[in-house]
Amino acid sequence: MGRGKVQMKRIEDKTSRQVTFSKRKGGLMKKARELAVLCDVEVALMIFSDRGRLYEFSSAESIGKILERYRIHVEEEIAVRQSAEKGKRYDAGFPGQQMDTSPQQKIQRYLEEQNIEEKNIIELTQLEKELDMILRQTRFKKTQLMMEAVKALQDEQQNLRREKTQVEEEMAAMKSDQNLNDNHQSHALEPESNPHANDYTPHFQEAMLHLF
Repeated sequence: MGRGKVQMKRIEDKTSRQVTFSKRKGGLMKKARELAVLCDVEVALMIFSDRGRLYEFSSAESIGKILERYRIHVEEEIAVRQSAEKGKRYDAGFPGQQMDTSPQQKIQRYLEEQNIEEKNIIELTQLEKELDMILRQTRFKKTQLMMEAVKALQDEQQNLRREKTQVEEEMAAMKSDQNLNDNHQSHALEPESNPHANDYTPHFQEAMLHLF
């Protein structure tokens, strides 16, 4: 008999709740470890029990290393969004220049807005991260567009191959029909042989002998 479906609600019995927590926690830790090993990824897992006890797993040297990486990633995303909003507001203020602005000019304009000469090392480091993020996003978008173009060319090539095969099959069928018609016409032009044509020859010769 199979196990019944578990209801997703708080387990009221304290002992049962503690047993379930222990089993589920162990299973979750095991899955996190397997994910890190099989897929070669960094995994961080933190669990606080109802008593405030911390259980953690980290595929890196320490969970703090992964958390620091997460913090930097979030800050970079926030900086990119803020930079994008600044660019939109700037373009909205100068709508006539949007079509004539090259990527180099946009970057130069962005750097001028940042007042590089007045920034310290920390601010310049943050600006460098923002520009690096913009560059990565640009490369990703470029790669995506190139892949879409290649896919379109491959689809067009497959369509041309199918059309070529269809035309060749139609031409082969037409050639076969033409050969069949030629054979029929050739048989129709041949003289029909009379099976009784030679039956009269001996009688004719015998009659001629009696005459002479």
